Amino acid sequence: MIRVAIADDQAMVRAGFRMIVESQTDMRIAGEAGDGQEAIDLVNRERPDVILMDVRMPRLDGIAATRQVADITRVVILTTHELDEYVFDALAAGASAFLLKAAPPEDLIKAIRVVASGDALLAPSVTRRLIQEFAKRPEPQPRKSKQLEVLTDRERDVLREVARGLSNAEIAARLHVAETTVKTHVAHLLDKLDLRDRVQAVILAYEAGLVGSA
Repeated sequence: MIRVAIADDQAMVRAGFRMIVESQTDMRIAGEAGDGQEAIDLVNRERPDVILMDVRMPRLDGIAATRQVADITRVVILTTHELDEYVFDALAAGASAFLLKAAPPEDLIKAIRVVASGDALLAPSVTRRLIQEFAKRPEPQPRKSKQLEVLTDRERDVLREVARGLSNAEIAARLHVAETTVKTHVAHLLDKLDLRDRVQAVILAYEAGLVGSA
């Protein structure tokens, strides 16, 4: 059973998400919050598997809340705008997925399942644009670059493609290997670098200069 919490300052929005989640036999609601501080308290109290987190909320915004709960639960960031400037910071804060509020219900269900399984949602074109925008921000950091020395050449190749927003299937096609091989490489590089998911891998790859902003 996937336990899902909802954090949004609009009661009608929360009600809509609740209906979608409760329509799934393997999901249930772990609680609701109307602002970022309530979200933090809810996560600390209920320990949900996933929290749907709005970005703009009173008292404490979704980014600050994400920063405090990402080590406890998986965070799906919800926003109204494709290129909401705050979403870049939310990904860096530890969010595992990014979703437009206008997305169809099946996309929300997919996002919940993906992050609950321990992965991150990086396939949609919107998220690729987010990655590209994030790439323009940090300058390569020598200390981060040194972290990548533990990887094999093939693992670095895979990380480079992950950072470009490619799925395992797309990476397999580019590198002419089986998709299961790519999945194994991704698991190994996450373990070696002590990273939670693909989002953290993307951020590290850009911070280390493995992939440029061009």
